[in-house]
Amino acid sequence: MANYPQLDNASGVWNLREVYDAVMGGYWPNANNKAIFAGGFNPGYSGTIENFSMASSGNSTAFGDLSVARGEFGAMSNFTRCVFAGGNTATSPNSTNTIDYIQFVTEGNAADFGDLGGATTRSTGVGGNATRGIIVEGSSDSNQIQYITPSALGNAIDFGDRTVSGTFVAGVTSPTRTCFGGAFTPSVSNIIDFVTIATTGNATDFGDLTSARRAACGCSSSTRGVFAGGVTPSQLQDIQFITIASQGNATDFGDMVNNFSKEQNATSNSVKGFIGAGRNAPANTNLIQNFTISAGGNCVDFGDLLAAASSQAANSASHGGLNDGYQGTRPIPFNEAGGDRGIIAGGQNPGKLSETGFITISSTGNENDFGDLSQARASIGGIGGKTRAIFGGGNAAPVVTASAVIDYVEFSTKGNAADFGDLTSGRFTSGANNNTRGVFMGGATPTRGNIIDYITIATLGNAADFGDTTISVSQGGATASNTRAVRGGGSQPSYTNVLDYVTISTTGNATDFGDLTVTRNEVAAVGSDVRGVWAGGETPTPALSNVMDYITIATTGNATDFGDLVGVNQAIGRGNMSNTTRGVYVGGQTPSFVNIMQYITIASTGDATDFGDLMKAKQVPATVGNGQGGLVGG
Repeated sequence: MANYPQLDNASGVWNLREVYDAVMGGYWPNANNKAIFAGGFNPGYSGTIENFSMASSGNSTAFGDLSVARGEFGAMSNFTRCVFAGGNTATSPNSTNTIDYIQFVTEGNAADFGDLGGATTRSTGVGGNATRGIIVEGSSDSNQIQYITPSALGNAIDFGDRTVSGTFVAGVTSPTRTCFGGAFTPSVSNIIDFVTIATTGNATDFGDLTSARRAACGCSSSTRGVFAGGVTPSQLQDIQFITIASQGNATDFGDMVNNFSKEQNATSNSVKGFIGAGRNAPANTNLIQNFTISAGGNCVDFGDLLAAASSQAANSASHGGLNDGYQGTRPIPFNEAGGDRGIIAGGQNPGKLSETGFITISSTGNENDFGDLSQARASIGGIGGKTRAIFGGGNAAPVVTASAVIDYVEFSTKGNAADFGDLTSGRFTSGANNNTRGVFMGGATPTRGNIIDYITIATLGNAADFGDTTISVSQGGATASNTRAVRGGGSQPSYTNVLDYVTISTTGNATDFGDLTVTRNEVAAVGSDVRGVWAGGETPTPALSNVMDYITIATTGNATDFGDLVGVNQAIGRGNMSNTTRGVYVGGQTPSFVNIMQYITIASTGDATDFGDLMKAKQVPATVGNGQGGLVGG
């Protein structure tokens, strides 16, 4: 296993993979340095979310609002998402089971994530790594620990129990362990215990704080956990630390700058710790103070939060639980998919369109102008490589005319499309791809056909014959892993629920995969390297469909219910516009043309969520992404 230097040893010569892992792990200079502080109390409960850069001293700015105004709650995060759990609200019975979340890159309000196992307040002891978030239930007679998967929406799941019950617990975390210190039981506690994040089960005794307390706060690097402040009921200004990988008692570290040291919260960028707000009854403060985790010593003034508060939740995208190099919870390696741009091309309203636009898949918001296709058309097959978006075939203006045109754009450079080559025959088709090869599966000329063509993404030129689909079909949706492309639904001319697949690297005819849950035409697909999700369409009734169903691409079999679209919809943009976690569906016909965009989290199940609006209402545009599942693993 490679031994990569940490941020305090970032000098010297690094290769690109080392730099990438360091940036994404939060231990490279200028990594994601955004700290999030949310909610709190002064004197009523707040829903405000604010943020500041941990890279340089300064004040916080507004980010958005929580879904429920509250205090005495916890926050956990991975590289892209900050999740808030539980808390105390102004509405009787006060405690809440709400879990909501934000995306670090996109300022805006929190969205629903799921629910805790029960309504809870004072749930401040949290931790975790890039794949799992850990939270302590905050009630005086409970010792329950729960967990979530930050990348997948859903309810919290039971993890185990702490060695002691109580509220106002502080948490610190490494990539492998989360430690909890202090509590109110209703007497104060000095106990530190820990869990191994990857393995559910009860906590184990770690050691003791330097003195018993409640309402302290915690933050960490990947190796050292720091507990600060608290109350006995006297206010405590001291800071103490533990070495997370070992067991033993905490050691004195230094002092905070003031005695507003009750019900404050903290986060880190794995190098510096940041403590915000706090209470010295009855007053609250808006002070942000910081310290260097590895050095020890007293805190210094950093800046101010928007308002004085206590009982906030805080976290970042570069805390100690994410600073893990090659230890197994890092994001996708440098040479694999990591792109986040989606391209939307062509479509119809009511004539054929040549416009192209783009979105950032991990955020939400409206489509922005990118350029134009070389030919106005709809029902195009879309292929998204790491650097290129490729558009093949389609229904060209001014009437139903099958096009053989293949054109392309570079994801990184806005502008008009350039000629790539031609399909073996003009048709309306569906596209899918892996890192090196794209396939256009089936289509109509307008007569339904079973042709599969392929191209090499990096090399301009005409498509070549690949084989045949299992049925002659058009208007289906296709998605891919790095090894398989799967096509489903469509018309022949009767509507079908057939799924079939090819192995992308090997030419030949398609093989039966299974069936969609609903027979339908004009269906769209998105996917990760593991899962494909089909959405919408028109059923033989005829009636528009809001059904979403999914498959596991590596395993043949019938599709399973996923959830519902925002509304019934057919003729959604067909292509694989997704990154490794999120898929976006755009446009359609309800029966009028629509400009809505909606998204799903591919690894979970559940209904789609509003994303934003297209520049123009349209049906059947091509949609592709440069981080979709077919790009992972190669």
